[in-house]
Formats: sequence, structure tokens, C-alpha cells
Amino acid sequence: MDVFVCARCDAVLTVPLARVPLPPEAHLSYGHEPYPALMEPGTYAVDPAPSGPPFRDGQDIGEAAAAAQGVFAPWPVSFGARGRIVTAPGDVRGTVLVPEKCVNHCLGIAAGAEPNLECECCGLPVASRVDDCGLWQTVWLEPGAVRRVPTGAPAPPRTFTAVPPVDPPGSWSPRWEAAMGAALAGLVVASGGARVRLPAGLLTDVLGRALDALLPPGPVVRTAGPAGPGLPGDGLDIALVPHDPGTGGPWRPEGGAVPVPLPDGVWAWLALPPETSPLPASGTLPEGVLRDDYPLPDHPWRTLQPDLRAFRGTLARMPEVREPWLRALYDRHL
Repeated sequence: MDVFVCARCDAVLTVPLARVPLPPEAHLSYGHEPYPALMEPGTYAVDPAPSGPPFRDGQDIGEAAAAAQGVFAPWPVSFGARGRIVTAPGDVRGTVLVPEKCVNHCLGIAAGAEPNLECECCGLPVASRVDDCGLWQTVWLEPGAVRRVPTGAPAPPRTFTAVPPVDPPGSWSPRWEAAMGAALAGLVVASGGARVRLPAGLLTDVLGRALDALLPPGPVVRTAGPAGPGLPGDGLDIALVPHDPGTGGPWRPEGGAVPVPLPDGVWAWLALPPETSPLPASGTLPEGVLRDDYPLPDHPWRTLQPDLRAFRGTLARMPEVREPWLRALYDRHL
């Protein structure tokens, strides 16, 4: 567990936090509705790539300059700081909001080129608070203004809590759409241009048509599916995996399959045995008999589809996109 303190005066700025991978939806925006916190309470993530303003067009600055910023195909190039830290707003302490530095906002707070949160003790700009419509509620700590201090306490035990693909209002989860978009990019790269077979069920429903459209025609030569703790993924060429808590990177499957990371909650929904009854049987029903009068699950009006922004943004940041066949695919789907 870690806390973050002000780099100038050492004032404590967060509660103890456990590090988790950066969610693939971290930099995506949605419509005109309020959104919840991006991060679970008690967690933080680090974006290793440059993020935030200023942005430049990759075609204006040239391929070499864009590649130095981690962008290898046409995509907005950030020249912001590397290593920005994101956490839930409720986990931040000892800061003061500066309204004059909240710009271009609509129904809430949006950050500008400068941090809009200052250290309460010394006034150093330390972070940016975001909660405008269509944006995840976040606080982004600036890496040059804060220091990470280990507490010595162990992180909570790892649990796989499945995240359903349908949100409570009855619409598809944007977290799922972003996860599927990023996974689609990983699958295309791992395919090497060959056809990929997915297991029957939700994965095929969501990604099957997109993979068929993106990959060239031909026989199926690679097999993909979930793998992870307790699920070795025997016989897979490409494994959809959760993160490894030790390294923070993708879990390494057995047998040499190429790993494609998924958020833990999405992976758990796909890979772990589901609950057999949405409502517990009670009363006088015999053991093993399930009720048949529970409500049907929500059915959104359209098919769950991968977020194309997550797909393109992930692919643009993978060096493999410079291979001729991948670059041609990327250019066709700009």
C-alpha cells in the first residue's frame, strides 16, 4: 500500500492506496451524462505514457517525434507528463480546488492545461480534479508534484469480482465496450494476420464479426480464449488474461500462448463459473431446486460492440502497427 505526499512540504494527499492497472476506458469520454468514479476506492493506477495537454497532430510533428511519445500511427499525440497517477476523488486529502483553473466545463469540473488542485499546506499545484458530464470522476496527481511513500502495509488479498456487461440502467457497460475494444487490438496484433477462432458464447458475439472484418480471408489457424489463475488455457494460441499482481503486466499463460490483457472484472465474468441463480432459493424449496420466477436480465436494444476509440487508440500505441499489413488495416478503419 502507498500514500502520496506533496513533493514540496510532505503533506499527505491520499489515503493508503493499492496499485492496479490503468483501465482501458481511462481517457474516453461519453455523451452528456454524469459518470461515476473511474477507480475503485482504495486503488490507484499509473499511466506510463504521456497524457493530457498539450496535444499535437502526429502528421505535423513527424513519425519519429510521435514514436518518441509512444504513438506509432496517426493519432493525437500528447506532450503531457508521463507517469500521471489517477485515483478516486474520495481518496484524496489535503487539497484545495482553484476554480479559475477549471476550464471548458459544462455540468461539472474539467481540468485545463494547469492542475486545478493545490496542496492545502503550501499551495503547490499537485493534481487535477475532473467530474464533468461524459467524463469519469477522477483526480490525476502530477508525477512531478507528488511523491509515493510505501506504508509497509500489504495490499488487500486479490479477489476476482465479475463485472457484468450490462449496467443497472439496462445499457451496455462502457467499461466492457472499452475492454473489448482494447482486446480487439491485442487479438489482431497477436493473430499475425491469420484467422482466429473464439469460443462460442459472449466473446464470439462481441468480437467475432469484428475479427472477421479486420482479418484477411483464409483458414482458421489460431485459437483464442480465456486463461488465467485456475484456467491454464490448454491448446490456446492467444490467451485473454487478467493482470499479474506481481508484475502488473498481463498474466503469463502456460504453453506459450500470446497474452492479451483484460480488466480483472471483465475477465472474471468470461472465465469464472457464473452464479446459477440471480436470486437465492429460500423457503420450502428442496435443496438444489432453483426458483424460476426471478426477473429476466436486462436486454439492451443493440448488440454489445467493442469501442472503436479504444481499439484505434490501443493499436496506435503498439509498435507492431508499423508492420505494413497492420498499418494498412489501421488506415482503412480510421
